[in-house]
Amino acid sequence: MTTPPGPQPAPARRVTVLDLAAARRAGRPISMVTAYDWPTGRLADAAGVDCVLVGDSVAMVVAGRSSTIPATLEQMIYHGEIVSRAVARALVVVDLPFPLQHLGVRTAIEACSRILKETGCQAVKLEGTAGQADVIAGLVAAGIPVMGHVGLRPQAVHQLGGYRLQRDVDVLMADARAAAAAGAFAVVLECVPRSAAAAITAALDVPTIGIGAGPDCDGQVLVMHDLAGLSFDRVPRFVRSYVDAGAAIGAALERWRQDVERRDFPGAAETLG
Repeated sequence: MTTPPGPQPAPARRVTVLDLAAARRAGRPISMVTAYDWPTGRLADAAGVDCVLVGDSVAMVVAGRSSTIPATLEQMIYHGEIVSRAVARALVVVDLPFPLQHLGVRTAIEACSRILKETGCQAVKLEGTAGQADVIAGLVAAGIPVMGHVGLRPQAVHQLGGYRLQRDVDVLMADARAAAAAGAFAVVLECVPRSAAAAITAALDVPTIGIGAGPDCDGQVLVMHDLAGLSFDRVPRFVRSYVDAGAAIGAALERWRQDVERRDFPGAAETLG
């Protein structure tokens, strides 16, 4: 049997929500990165990250949409199942797409049940304010682990006036407290001032995972394509790119095209028979 190419998943037990809680208590930072397909899932798992997020950002990063709103439940299940097969160690979290968390507890439970059953992931993430606390509580009561998401909520980008820093500390604190009180095992804080993120992190009993929220959160998350230099639009200020994979791939494609045009490819080494 042929072994699939690429990095092999770390031979270790699966990270659980209890491990994230333990990391917070121990003061060990939590790492989370997005993945949308088999190769990026394998790469993330081989790198030893704690969590792999199959985000509805797939609509922007993979499909080229202007927001996350067009992502559908079927698309999240499709990408979530692929990533879950690729990941052996990290906790896999799949986003609940717009607008399912706003259609009532029963609808949310039905959608998240499908996500868990059909993808093999271990948790779901949903954006929301204190107004979605009943949905989180209902999901948790149904045995579905939930990661909350407050601050800049990309699904509400039109209501929030664009992708901008969220400064209302009272609202941010209320939303985060409500998510944790409803049973969320962790809360993502996106695009909030460092002081607000630090205050929320100190106030909650569950881990916070920041993106554009400063260094005082219990963990950090970035989009795989942003940190790898594969983003084609403006990269947010809070991103650090660790490699220019886009330039490397572009150069490789140009060299291959030139080899084809010169009839240097395929050569003897690539010719069968």
